[in-house]
Amino acid sequence: MSVESSVKDCGEIVITVKIVPGSSRTEAVGSYGQLYKIKIAAPPEKGKANKMLIHFLAEQLNIKKNAIQIKSGRTNAVKQILLQGVTTQDVQAHLG
Repeated sequence: MSVESSVKDCGEIVITVKIVPGSSRTEAVGSYGQLYKIKIAAPPEKGKANKMLIHFLAEQLNIKKNAIQIKSGRTNAVKQILLQGVTTQDVQAHLG
């Protein structure tokens, strides 16, 4: 497994993502080292890119938006994301 994630007891994982806001479309580009790269169509202003990231992850992983939390990096391109109700394999299958 090339992407590092930490698994918690209650079905939660933390992944590292690098977003590229202001892209022409929203899509997962793949995994690079220890992070996932995701292009986001929304601009990086007033939390728009973060909201679109959460919407995109919820749609791709088939989980509710409230099962996704940005743990760190709200104003940075590299973010730590807490996901509930998915496995590392689910994440790699849909984002990797």
